[in-house]
Amino acid sequence: MNGQRLTNQAEKYTALSFPFISKMKGEGVSPLKVDVKDAMTGLIGGFLTISALGILTGVTSTAWLMAPFGASCVLVFGAWNAPLSQPRNVIGGHMISSFVGLAMYHLFGNEAWAVGLAVGLAIAVLMLTKTTHPPAGANPLVIMMGDYNWSFLFSPVLIGSLIVVGFALLINNLRRDRIYPTFWI
Repeated sequence: MNGQRLTNQAEKYTALSFPFISKMKGEGVSPLKVDVKDAMTGLIGGFLTISALGILTGVTSTAWLMAPFGASCVLVFGAWNAPLSQPRNVIGGHMISSFVGLAMYHLFGNEAWAVGLAVGLAIAVLMLTKTTHPPAGANPLVIMMGDYNWSFLFSPVLIGSLIVVGFALLINNLRRDRIYPTFWI
């Protein structure tokens, strides 16, 4: 009892003295639920999508794989009904973020400050255009560290994101309990 009272007093003191820090303690436990069918859909969706991009890379002279597409697969197959997982966000997010990255790279090079500004600017533009897609936030990094030109915007970015969405449409809608997308526009 005495120990509990001391803990409560310490929490109250921290909350009053350091409100910024007290916000960081979090509350409760994760609301995420384990569903084996969802995990299998993610496994199959990620495997087929990334394999298709890898096969395209092998049979063409274009690199179709980029790390952000793996993260996009997590969203479109693992959180298919979330707003940030919808086609508008996947395609628009990758395109806008890549455009920002290419513009910043060609204007300022890949200095550390320019890379940081490109990511921050991409986040702001994605939010303002309602195309936020977290994996796309990595696109300016990929572009600026990889010395890419403007053709990167179309392949792999546009066509690759269309492939990700195409597989998401097919695989998610094979399940009777899923409807993908929840919106297009």
